[in-house]
Amino acid sequence: MTSMAHDLSFLIPEILVLLTGAGTLVCEMLRRPRTALAVAVAGLLLATALTLPLLGVDTSVFSGTFRIDTLSIWAKLILLPATVLSLLLARAELHGGDREGTVYSLLCFTTFGALVLAGSGDTMFLVLGVLLSGLGAFALVAYPRNDAATEAAMKFFVFASVTGGVMIFGLTYWFGATGSTLLGDLGGLDKAPLAAAVGLIAVIVGLGYKASLVPFHFWAPDAYEGAPLSVAAYLSVVPKIGAIFALVQVVRDLPVSGGWPFLLAVVSVLTMTFGYLAALVQDNVVRLLAYSSIAQAGYFLLGVVAVGVSPLALPALIVFAAAYAAMNLGAFSVTLRTGRTLDAFAGLGRGNPVVGVAMVLFLLSLTGIPPLAGFVGKFLLFGAAIDAHFTWLTVVAILNSVLSLAVYLRIVVPMYRRRSEAAAPMPTHLPWNRAVWVVALIATLAIGLGAQALIGRLA
Repeated sequence: MTSMAHDLSFLIPEILVLLTGAGTLVCEMLRRPRTALAVAVAGLLLATALTLPLLGVDTSVFSGTFRIDTLSIWAKLILLPATVLSLLLARAELHGGDREGTVYSLLCFTTFGALVLAGSGDTMFLVLGVLLSGLGAFALVAYPRNDAATEAAMKFFVFASVTGGVMIFGLTYWFGATGSTLLGDLGGLDKAPLAAAVGLIAVIVGLGYKASLVPFHFWAPDAYEGAPLSVAAYLSVVPKIGAIFALVQVVRDLPVSGGWPFLLAVVSVLTMTFGYLAALVQDNVVRLLAYSSIAQAGYFLLGVVAVGVSPLALPALIVFAAAYAAMNLGAFSVTLRTGRTLDAFAGLGRGNPVVGVAMVLFLLSLTGIPPLAGFVGKFLLFGAAIDAHFTWLTVVAILNSVLSLAVYLRIVVPMYRRRSEAAAPMPTHLPWNRAVWVVALIATLAIGLGAQALIGRLA
């Protein structure tokens, strides 16, 4: 009993997120969406505050099956505030809907699944995290009850079912070779290269779909376009980061002799390049941002390939995850206010200079222009990849950053042209939406300037 109480004390933030989702659902059952929102926001912020005392802890609970370490702690500090911003976006977009509170509850439960992924110390937790973060996501995509949303949700569900099945099948090889489901025992795979390879490919398939890595990305553009914009913003950040952090938890225990860094480097190149090339031909801003988020997932892999080799790997992944959450949620927030097509952005910079500047900064940060958050994150990722002797991968990533500028200019250029009469702003609950992009903008600037100042002092 004492041991269990000790273990549970480290899981108070996760338990609180789970209880918050349940409390939000009760409020929805009572048809009190505003109360549901208040409960969700308060619960997630409290869980974030209760995570702060855990900084610096490096341990595991329940016989090593769940890890309380730098990665899982920072996952909470990034994903919980990101979910709060997503809740406010959902309030702005879905205000007055008949199932508004259900969305808030599903967002909390899905975030809980992402946190399970980020702290996984056992293959069973990988499976559980994928399932928990997937079930809520399917329902969120299908929320609008129209043909586009239903089709997108079905594609999402089928794709997830197949990739999840492949992952579970592959993980049985790891169990057969090591006699354990613990990730900490994966070092034993050094003597079973075939089992190691089969399991690794299966994990990349299962987590790659969640992170929308190429070639497991096919669901993402349709799901983002069919879902409410607030849900698309959420899916582009929270489950993706949870899956990337889960992949890190896996590879940090894998024998490097298995060749997994090179395999992930190839996936990184494919993901970055395809994402930006596909984004170049999109006229729908939501689909453009969907392919952008696919490309950004490729940058995360620069840090993953350096895990265990470069001391920069984990800090780089954490900084880039925080930066990505801020700038991507900010870009989706402005899109929610403005419209889904490039024509809707015509004249935005002239008609509303403040919003226009905010959108430009979000897009420049996604490109990696200093002194914004995206630049610092990518700079650290490049350094980690070079430390791990993947200089060629860094060169490809830099070239893709140049390509990304052409992608994001497709949004920026119309913003400073004369506005079309047909491009009217989408009806949103503006105060909530404004709060999101303002907070995201402050975070984008603060992470960029703060991290650069810290790097300068350390140098």
